[in-house]
Amino acid sequence: MNRIEPPNRFSPEAVRANGVEGGKPQPGQLNDTARQVAAQYRRDTMSPIMVSGVLRLVEFVLLALSGTTLFLTYVGFGTELDWHYAIVIALASFVAVVLLDINDCYQLPALMRPSSKLTRILIVWGWTLALFAVAGFFLKLTDDFSRVWFGGWFVAGMVLLVLPRLALARLIKLWTRNGRIERRAVIVGGGKSAEALVRAIEQQPYNDIRICGIFDDRDDRRSPPLVAGYPKLGDISELIEFARIARIDMLIVSLPLTAESRVLSLLKKLWVLPVDIRLSAHSNQLHFRPRSYSYIGSVPLLDIFDRPINDWDSVAKRAFDIVFSMVGIVVLSPIMLLTAIAIKLDSKGPVLFKQKRHGFNNEVIEVYKFRSMYTDQADPTAIRPVTKGDSRVTRVGRFIRKTSIDELPQFFNALFGSLSLVGPRPHAVAAQSHNLLYNEVVDGYFARHRVKPGVTGWAQINGWRGEMDTDEKIKMRTEYDLYYIENWSLWFDLQILFLTPIRLLNTENAY
Repeated sequence: MNRIEPPNRFSPEAVRANGVEGGKPQPGQLNDTARQVAAQYRRDTMSPIMVSGVLRLVEFVLLALSGTTLFLTYVGFGTELDWHYAIVIALASFVAVVLLDINDCYQLPALMRPSSKLTRILIVWGWTLALFAVAGFFLKLTDDFSRVWFGGWFVAGMVLLVLPRLALARLIKLWTRNGRIERRAVIVGGGKSAEALVRAIEQQPYNDIRICGIFDDRDDRRSPPLVAGYPKLGDISELIEFARIARIDMLIVSLPLTAESRVLSLLKKLWVLPVDIRLSAHSNQLHFRPRSYSYIGSVPLLDIFDRPINDWDSVAKRAFDIVFSMVGIVVLSPIMLLTAIAIKLDSKGPVLFKQKRHGFNNEVIEVYKFRSMYTDQADPTAIRPVTKGDSRVTRVGRFIRKTSIDELPQFFNALFGSLSLVGPRPHAVAAQSHNLLYNEVVDGYFARHRVKPGVTGWAQINGWRGEMDTDEKIKMRTEYDLYYIENWSLWFDLQILFLTPIRLLNTENAY
């Protein structure tokens, strides 16, 4: 059969173009069984990608440290080749890790059964040092290098590449048993196709998938309440509520590609969730190019949506937030101190104002601001938005709102982790436009919450800040937020962060 490319109609852009840009999440009431199952999966897990990534770093450090220790012990400083040794130690350690990666020595099955890759690990380490020995021969440096150091490092490297992996294998098996390391999946769709998919996943040795349940809109006559031993926990609207409670990693849609309208209807509801969405290709007759698939063992899946800012990206972004939040707090502390004094002198009440807003995955968070309104007229729910010349705003409040100084305490939110420095701006839980909640105005509004909200964002530096008094404004803000999510990078965050003070000089929409 000829191989074909996957249909473009299932790409994120095509889904929106077909008028399914994310439905309004109106979650149903979870039944008791579904709520109990969701409660079991509230705790975050360790990603296998993160575990293998940490192991790469640890092995590089161990190899480099062992080579350096042997050099300092046997050779010592003061030779003409000090910097040659340093370069060889660093490069050989790096090359060894890269070659181990190429040989799949960091995949979960290899980590769970280190004996299966033991020979390959030792061969990789031996060939790495042999490669550098040959390079030294042609560069006429081998006569000057210590052979005792070279042989000692070879033996030390073998030990350090094997023993930690044996210990890690025991840990991974323990973490797998107690649910600390796993990918949690929900099957969307029931019947024979879902049963075949579940059976195929369960037959894969050393896979890290834990199936949490089945969700299907069809009634029990067309979709049985029990599929391959897993209960049907509810319909799709209940799945959205389920995924807000449980820490789910993946949704696997078990529907044939020929059911295009139903697949698109499901994506319309599900793409707002911060999870990977895959379409099962296990029972499809069509065959796509290999790069179109991801796999659970040998079970093929078509990638529809990926969770944004995941795994190492999330680590990098969190490090970015901590570093720049601390810098911001130190640099801006005089302004924050003066603002606090001015607020106290201007009106009675606390300096800070706390407001409940929607955070990541629709969780309710508490955001800090400098108080800009009279205490007895403050509106934590933001049902009545602040307008130009609003009598509720104090004299100091007008200035700090115009200049966005009232937002500076949110640097502490970013430092503690409820906000990111850059991301979609969080809105108050009850924020409205013309007596309609924002999610009732904009289809796909809750897709903004697939990432952590930010102190500043792409929409804000493009002029969409301040009062959202028209439907068009909240639609445009959402469009810019979704663009940010789909195009995120640390460089993009850095650009937004440094452009923010410049763009804040435009105070037209801030009052």
